[in-house]
Amino acid sequence: MLDMSHTLTFRKSSYSSARQENCVEVAGAPTGAAVRDTQNRAQGHISFPIGEWAALLTTTRR
Repeated sequence: MLDMSHTLTFRKSSYSSARQENCVEVAGAPTGAAVRDTQNRAQGHISFPIGEWAALLTTTRR
């Protein structure tokens, strides 16, 4: 779980669609990362501990 005392600053993921559809936003945090759907920001975000986030990035960048 992310330390929620850290302010999350989301940015559009470089893997998101260039057409502004199906966009995902990512925020870094001291203990991992958070991901949310650009079109449904009010629904919140999913938190990833740093180890899981690193594994996800390693897998998707192959």
